[in-house]
Amino acid sequence: MPETAPDTIKQIVIVGGGSAGWMTAAALSSMLPAHAVRISLVESEQIGTIGVGEATIPDIINFNAMLGIPEAEFLKATNGTFKLGIKFVNWGRLGEDYLHPFGPHGADMNGIDFHQFWLRHLEQNPSSTIEDFSLSAVAAKAGKFAMPDPNPRSVLSQLRYAYHFDATKYALFLRNYAEQRGVRRIEGKVTEVRQDPETGFIQQIELEDGSAIPGELFFDCTGFRGLLIDKALDVPFKDWSHWLPCDTAQAVACELSGDILPYTISTAKEAGWQWRIPTQHRTGNGHIYSSSLMSDDAAIDSLLKDLDGPAIGSPRKIRFRTGHRARLWEKNCVAIGLSGGFLEPLESTSLFLIQEGISKFIALYPSADLPASVRDEYNRQLVKKFEQVRDFIILHYKATERDDSPFWNHTRTMDVPDSLTQRIELFREAGRVFRYEDELFSKPSWVAVLLGQNIVPKSVDPIVGTVDRAGIARSLQSMTTAMTNAVTQMPTHRAFLEKYAWSGASA
Repeated sequence: MPETAPDTIKQIVIVGGGSAGWMTAAALSSMLPAHAVRISLVESEQIGTIGVGEATIPDIINFNAMLGIPEAEFLKATNGTFKLGIKFVNWGRLGEDYLHPFGPHGADMNGIDFHQFWLRHLEQNPSSTIEDFSLSAVAAKAGKFAMPDPNPRSVLSQLRYAYHFDATKYALFLRNYAEQRGVRRIEGKVTEVRQDPETGFIQQIELEDGSAIPGELFFDCTGFRGLLIDKALDVPFKDWSHWLPCDTAQAVACELSGDILPYTISTAKEAGWQWRIPTQHRTGNGHIYSSSLMSDDAAIDSLLKDLDGPAIGSPRKIRFRTGHRARLWEKNCVAIGLSGGFLEPLESTSLFLIQEGISKFIALYPSADLPASVRDEYNRQLVKKFEQVRDFIILHYKATERDDSPFWNHTRTMDVPDSLTQRIELFREAGRVFRYEDELFSKPSWVAVLLGQNIVPKSVDPIVGTVDRAGIARSLQSMTTAMTNAVTQMPTHRAFLEKYAWSGASA
């Protein structure tokens, strides 16, 4: 047994607000008693946040639950809606679309992945789509929503969902949560970062008004500026733009038009793609593109032309670089959010990577001497998460069959990481999909994108190849009947929201 308890951290300073800063503050304040650890968050109202509206993945539910946040209260405060998946338009071929649903396709049988049985069924039923066997997809296409049933025997147990919401309102919601738990918010712009001349550790930050904020541990949540991790500590950036060539976004909200869809839409365009994120009272939109292949004016014209309703304000330009810091925890500074890395929001992973940065830190919560072994393990795990998400996003670009522009000709023919090449070839051969090292995206997610962009295996699993097709057809028919009946009984997405968590606010 250890002879004495280790010294504990007593002063934590979070530099920067927004989603990254206030998610960090909320999580730490929920875990650490205010009398033992002083948590300060420094932000300036003069510095804007990215805040273009957020689409999330189901893991956000776990984060809010960890904080004890009631779902309906959160949705009302952020104008939130439900999300059952992402619809991809024009990604495989022009004129085609597919849905990447949350939740499984069908049900695995005899320990073998469901999609193998569907592939066997497809041989004699070429018009079948695997989306027909996902409850989340069927409900999304019908514009319906219901809560999952915890009873595993119920077909509703297969529903999985995430949210769309106003990211700025989410940050304010978490600010209130964190301040109630003792987090001290300090208004001010950082003018100087003081470091120990021998170790390089950050000792304090100094503000425009001359005040100094000392700390033992600092979180850099300053966005693309990377005020601590880049400007002060000079941690190198690992650039992935050769695989993900988009570097600019134009973002704007528009008035809500028509139904509130329970899914995000991503539409591939000439030199990038456009998102559509519906919240309760407006729709968030953005056009992400490669500035070397499309001018800002052309990108804005394309964005505005494809809005569903009148624009609210003017498009806002956001420049970015895809990749991550070589080390996300350097000395006594942890980079969370955009300061640590950025992967374009094609699969709505921005908040997930923030969440992972926070949760891995809590799991490795260090003593005051900040052991190198703890930092090394944190960096290993976070870099692996970035790489896994990177591969999944690159897949969408690599798997295209489009050849109508220089952008798609580049992504279709580019070399990709060996880890992704292996996964594509393994699936192409006989539909094999594996999940590695607790990675984010499950087998059904990989299957949805691979099949959605026309990578169809040459053959099925040899074991499934011996199974009677008629028996498979009966099982599949039973599944679709149960799903259709369940969706028929669901309320519309809007009707569910109005009863459950309608904000009553305006855009």
